Amino acid sequence: MKWAIALLLLTVSPCFCLEARSDAQTVIAWLFGDGRKLKDIPFPEVVEAASGHNVFSLDKKKDSAWLARIAAAVERTVVVLNQPDSPLHQGGRINEASRFIEEQLRVELNREADWKATIPRTAAGGEQSSGYPDILLLRDDGGVVYLDPKLYEVGSSASTLRTFYFEPKMATNKILHDGHHLIVGFQHNRAVGASLRITGWNIVDVSKLLVRFKAEFQASNRDLYRGEAIVAEKLFP
Repeated sequence: MKWAIALLLLTVSPCFCLEARSDAQTVIAWLFGDGRKLKDIPFPEVVEAASGHNVFSLDKKKDSAWLARIAAAVERTVVVLNQPDSPLHQGGRINEASRFIEEQLRVELNREADWKATIPRTAAGGEQSSGYPDILLLRDDGGVVYLDPKLYEVGSSASTLRTFYFEPKMATNKILHDGHHLIVGFQHNRAVGASLRITGWNIVDVSKLLVRFKAEFQASNRDLYRGEAIVAEKLFP
């Protein structure tokens, strides 16, 4: 399985260009080969192939002390954001609510003695909020934890719609350390446009996450509407 993941990262990732037609044909043939199944892939293997770093499994007994401190920070985050004057109650897009949650969670993690929670830097050296993961936590004992806050509506925890993705890139890779990876799920009680309230939370050990790969060939408008490709056109004033 690991060799298959490495092959995909080296060929399908936007960081690499397939210079020869034969290379492209090889990759496409591999992707569409009979019986090819790219599902139930352990996410730690994907991270290791993409970044060279390990995702540690959580030991509930050994790691209970710092995990409890994260849980306390999550609880404080919920209390703050459920206050009447919280921007969370202003409606708007779920993505905006996610930003408020991420920012407040960083604040609360930094309240823990000798902890430092920041936006992860990329391999190229810049801070980047978008993409997995959202928060880098450096613990006082030298441990590293990557956290990714997510919102989900009440009753949707069993949904099969895509809610997590990871796009491997070299320059914008944000996983620069071995460490634990956690998803912090915040359950909310509204559809888009209504007042939002957080009604629960959970912490997920990402080392247990199984993912699937979907091959997708993409093009932008710039790619589609190139002058040499347009064969008929009419523009209105």
